[in-house]
Amino acid sequence: MTVHFDQPTTDTDASPSSRTRPATPEPAHASGAPERPFLQRLRHGRPEDPRWARPAFLALLLATAVLYLYNLSASGYANSFYSAAVQAGSESWKAFFFGSLDAAGAITVDKPPAALWPMALSVRLFGLSSWAILAPEVLMGVGTVAVVYAAVRRRFSPAAGLISGAVLALTPVAALMFRFNNPDAMLALLMAAACYFVIRALEDGRTKWLLWAGAAIGFAFLAKTLQAFLILPPLALVHGVCAPVTVKKRIGQLAAGLVAIVVSGGWWVAIVELWPASSRPYIGGSQNNSFLELTFGYNGLGRLNGDETGSVGGGGGGGNGGGAWGETGWDRLFGSSIGGQISWLIPAALILLVAGLVATRTSRRTSATRGAFLVWGGALLTTMLVFSYMQGIFHEYYTVALAPYIAPLVGMGAALLWEKRDKAWASLTLAAAMTATAAWGYVLLNRSSAYLPWLKWLVLVGGLTAALGLIFAGRLGRRLALGAAGLGLVAALAGPAAYTLTTVDEGHTGSIVTAGPAVAGGRGGPGGGGMPGGGGFPGGGRNQQGQGQNQQQGNGQGQQGNGFPGGGGFPGGGRNQQGQGQNQQNGDGGRTGGMGGGGGVGGLLNGAGVGSEAKKLLETDADQYTWAAAAIGAQNAASYQLSTGDPVMAIGGFNGTDPSPTLAQFKKYVADGKIHYFIASGSMGGGAGGSSSDGTSSQITSWVEATFKKVTVGSATFYDLTQKASS
Repeated sequence: MTVHFDQPTTDTDASPSSRTRPATPEPAHASGAPERPFLQRLRHGRPEDPRWARPAFLALLLATAVLYLYNLSASGYANSFYSAAVQAGSESWKAFFFGSLDAAGAITVDKPPAALWPMALSVRLFGLSSWAILAPEVLMGVGTVAVVYAAVRRRFSPAAGLISGAVLALTPVAALMFRFNNPDAMLALLMAAACYFVIRALEDGRTKWLLWAGAAIGFAFLAKTLQAFLILPPLALVHGVCAPVTVKKRIGQLAAGLVAIVVSGGWWVAIVELWPASSRPYIGGSQNNSFLELTFGYNGLGRLNGDETGSVGGGGGGGNGGGAWGETGWDRLFGSSIGGQISWLIPAALILLVAGLVATRTSRRTSATRGAFLVWGGALLTTMLVFSYMQGIFHEYYTVALAPYIAPLVGMGAALLWEKRDKAWASLTLAAAMTATAAWGYVLLNRSSAYLPWLKWLVLVGGLTAALGLIFAGRLGRRLALGAAGLGLVAALAGPAAYTLTTVDEGHTGSIVTAGPAVAGGRGGPGGGGMPGGGGFPGGGRNQQGQGQNQQQGNGQGQQGNGFPGGGGFPGGGRNQQGQGQNQQNGDGGRTGGMGGGGGVGGLLNGAGVGSEAKKLLETDADQYTWAAAAIGAQNAASYQLSTGDPVMAIGGFNGTDPSPTLAQFKKYVADGKIHYFIASGSMGGGAGGSSSDGTSSQITSWVEATFKKVTVGSATFYDLTQKASS
């Protein structure tokens, strides 16, 4: 079987004068051969493809699925914040529609609900389990690989598509987030689809592709709000300049695409804003019960300037250096915490992007080959720029959004330069990209000195040897040239592949998770990181010294650690030895860790284990109440809700800082007999996330403690809201 890189494109060498000719649609593929019907193409591929192409593509998808499904249940409920909303949506269609954290509809997650819907439907069909929650995310990962392959294969070659798909599948942060239940998996899939549709529009000029692109971006807005719009400027600009239709039609197509965005993303927003606030859940993350405020504040401009009212740190702004969320600047994505997640092939992608644009500089305006480089490159550069300088909340796993843009640039650029390898500039550029990849891979691997110490030398020596061979690729025989290219591919992917295998071999839980091993200066190893700004939380996964894991043996008392007061740092935020997404404990009712026993700042970043006695207490007569209990902060509430299956009210939303419910509303709920218990263990008292001591959560806590009977189970403390405290 011979793998051919050099399926020629039709427009890269067009003369300058051709740019002034009337635009005509290009064929859907380079050979211009008629396409097979869809079902035949799905099974056998396109007529011009070599026989190995379709089996290789299907093998890539199968390998990606097997890789991502491996050890999937080790992450348990992953981010219990979203898992609780999934569980609620599987029981109540109203909770499903709004993205409520509980089936009774007290408050929503701090995002729109589209990313929750596939998981909630899965749980409704198959029951609540780790697999039912996370398997849809795996399917999104496989789908993203397929979209990237399809986009690259159309304009280049099956081999280029396979390289792109493999690069994406083996990106460590992609392996992390396509096995996790945050909204980023759906966002990555839809952004890749939007780029694919724009490239299709550049090929034939048909309006339907702009409509599909707009629909993808609009629905992505319902997954992660304004982040979906980051790539709009480059996509609109490329289509407006390069589409093979008249200027008037290009403007009309862009307007139609905008309408598609508004319709596909706006229908849900309109319903929520028009729905009476008294009969829907409170909009989590907002201060005024408004989704528009959430969109343009906490989840919008606040992410750029750091002024995120109600967030961790209190919305004080990030400052020029990025404040609590790390230093900003052009090199942010290459730093200790983020570099190993995503940056392995960024240098090569940027080099190949420039090379692709240089190679197509004489092509006509409507060159779909150049358009493809502009689409993927524009999306990459725009997103990198925002990520590098945003001063608000920023987590390492956000960078999964870059993976679908990096992978096509690597595949397309490598294929294009390979086709032109007999030209000195092309072979030298290939060698330069390989050298940069090898050197940067060595740097990244060297940050984890104890992690496979031999691998960095394999990457460096193998990569430099391949680079030397690529310099002479045009003069070597085909077998030797392919050998150099194969060696380069292995060297380029060895580092990220090793990080990916480490990632899938570990469980990941909590709100802050990272891929790969612990690195010097990073936020921890497999399972989760820590707070912004550095060294992680002992106990929040394997920290840099491999210490601080909170393993308790008895009444739920965590070992004293180096983290926050109360010991153990952030338990449960990391490697999960039991595969249940909860902390290790052998006691009765205790919750591991610090600040009252919650998982990380009293349950801010992760839930924790619920003992059998505590579970039994809450389940008793739970069907007589709207909420079996209430707790400060969503992660605290989520732990008990997932354990018991009964609704638990999350007072104050994720951070415990949202003004919902008010003290008066909470008193009415109690008076009406709607809430049975108040969970005190791990409660933040309204003080976390920047809320003041007189905030709603603190007021409710103070009133409950002064009014109702305390019940202790193991090390966990509850207040029975049906029994007054004795005088």
